[in-house]
Amino acid sequence: FVTKSGERVEILLNATTRRDTTGKVFGVVGVGQDITELKRGQAELTRVANDLQLLIETANAPIFGINAEGRVNEWNRKMAAITGFSKDDVFGKDLVDEYISDEFRESVRQVLDDALHGQQTDNYQLPLFTKDGDRVEVLLNATTRVDAAGTIVGVVGVGQDISARKNAETRVSMLAADLRLLIDSANAPIIGIDAFGCVNEWNNKAAEITGYAKDEVVGCYLVRDFIIDEYKTAVNGVLHKALEGSETDNFEFPFVTKSGE
Repeated sequence: FVTKSGERVEILLNATTRRDTTGKVFGVVGVGQDITELKRGQAELTRVANDLQLLIETANAPIFGINAEGRVNEWNRKMAAITGFSKDDVFGKDLVDEYISDEFRESVRQVLDDALHGQQTDNYQLPLFTKDGDRVEVLLNATTRVDAAGTIVGVVGVGQDISARKNAETRVSMLAADLRLLIDSANAPIIGIDAFGCVNEWNNKAAEITGYAKDEVVGCYLVRDFIIDEYKTAVNGVLHKALEGSETDNFEFPFVTKSGE
């Protein structure tokens, strides 16, 4: 209806035939209910739902959803971008069985099952396999999804692609391992101390020429325990300068070996 002031109102109408005593139709009676506010509320809910769907779809974070049976029912553009699987590829498929490797299926399924029972999980590292067979790492928050009645109907996962970070951590670990190998196998004695002057590095060559194994010296004071008295002051000075950022080249100092030489 359009009101006298030009506004629109919505009426939920039941139209009933009107008859006279002989049964002849002579009109209609309409019994209605003003549902203007209800319609406005429904329109607002529809707008919010559309906005939410747009937010999910365009978010710069991978977002997926599964139903109570573990089948994919939400898959945004970022998920498609990092995995190579489109929404059409994954919809209706079992997330764990189809896209998680065997070694991680049990733990991932447990996280999703927990969410389906109302127990949310934060910062879980979810390993996914891409369409090309590569592995991507997603830092996941798994959140329970409920309907209007409060019944659990699925899980929404909001994540962060940490594949680059994991790759960087792997490279750092490899470099550290290479450095450790280089130190241990170097054909020159390599010794390290901490800020208190205690030994924290002692390679194989240092062990060979002094007779002290690494386990015997780590944690001991280098100058106090292994330098002869007449050189302790000079060696201490060189080490203190290095600890303050001033390097010294070609400094000669005598060690006392395990055999006393």
